[in-house]
Amino acid sequence: MDITKGLEQTFQDGKDQAASAVASATTTPLNVEFPPNKLLELVAKGLAVEKDEMLRGVSSTTLFDSSMASAHGSVPAPRVVSMDFSAVHDVKGASKSFPKHETRQISEHKNVARCARFSPDGRFFATGSADTSIKLFEVSKVKQMMLPDQRDGAHMPPGFQTYYDSLDSINDLVFHTRNSILVSGARDCTIKFFDFSKALTRKAFKIIQDTHNVRSLSFHPSGEFLLAGTDHPIAHLYDVNTFQCCPSANVQETSNGAINQVRYSSTGGIYVTASKDGAVRLWDGVTSQCVRSILGAHGTAEATSATFTKDQKYVLSSGKDSMVNLWEVGTGRLVKQYPGATHTQLRSQAVFSKTEEFVLSIDELSNEIVIWDALTAEQVARWPSNHVGSPRWLEHSPVEESFVTSGTDGSIRFWKEA
Repeated sequence: MDITKGLEQTFQDGKDQAASAVASATTTPLNVEFPPNKLLELVAKGLAVEKDEMLRGVSSTTLFDSSMASAHGSVPAPRVVSMDFSAVHDVKGASKSFPKHETRQISEHKNVARCARFSPDGRFFATGSADTSIKLFEVSKVKQMMLPDQRDGAHMPPGFQTYYDSLDSINDLVFHTRNSILVSGARDCTIKFFDFSKALTRKAFKIIQDTHNVRSLSFHPSGEFLLAGTDHPIAHLYDVNTFQCCPSANVQETSNGAINQVRYSSTGGIYVTASKDGAVRLWDGVTSQCVRSILGAHGTAEATSATFTKDQKYVLSSGKDSMVNLWEVGTGRLVKQYPGATHTQLRSQAVFSKTEEFVLSIDELSNEIVIWDALTAEQVARWPSNHVGSPRWLEHSPVEESFVTSGTDGSIRFWKEA
């Protein structure tokens, strides 16, 4: 019996801790294979979601099931048309002006605030910290406390809900695509599921014990599958109904670099990884094979983030070479660079604004937020972050012109259009 089968049998025999220990020592993921058609079903469900959105005239960021709508009164947001980047390398002329924003510190963690994430409908966001806590906020209440008549003397509560159920730093968070479920990935090698519709619950209702430090998470659009980027060189794919895992590719097709970030495309037909070995890789969502490797995407430095444009034709990446790059998915060609923001130490990311008209990132040295026109690549704004020390993370709302920054000082700031 080879080591992979032995680990599977050990895990199925209920000896999960022993299996995890051996898997970690041998860098072998716990492999419970899906039926042959499972990955085909995964993409089919993503395409079905997209078709349903088109018929109903709403975006995937507004799809929640009836229980979620009942619990939180979710209202579908207007469909957002994606930016046309087809002529991005030929764009000339005046850049757009980024709208003015106002900001306020709304809470703080006791240690570095390492990550932040909005819910798909934009009604909630959550932050995770090196202090092992997770804070959940309701956007409408945050906005209310930023009103002029609320600023003087108003006390901002530490969070809509706070969760303490991890043993080490929270590296990433992701909301389920339909349900009131928040998922965390942590340095203690756990993936934890929290039901935030239950106000008094502070503990996870389900825990997946991975074999490696969990750095990044991304839900398939169907909400039935979860990708985890870890210290292992390939992403781990989980079925959230069975919580079983199978590796998403062959180890031989990758290098030894851990995955800093993993993100699905809008339909789930493809996903992207940004790795510590400096590569940005594109993976087929049906076969789980690497279809394109952009080696040295950020020179010899780590690639720290990668995300798709809404039309899935381009990938925006950032790295510790202080560059933000736009890549063409079909060819792997570099079509645009956004220079001028220093980030060499932190696992920071670059993101699009809601309309994809702008790109946002951070400058570690100047402690500023840097904004570029996405088409012209011209810097259009540099704002003081107002954090004491560099912002660690920046996440933009999917439905409006607002974003969240979390800092090395542990503080959390909310930014909204003035």
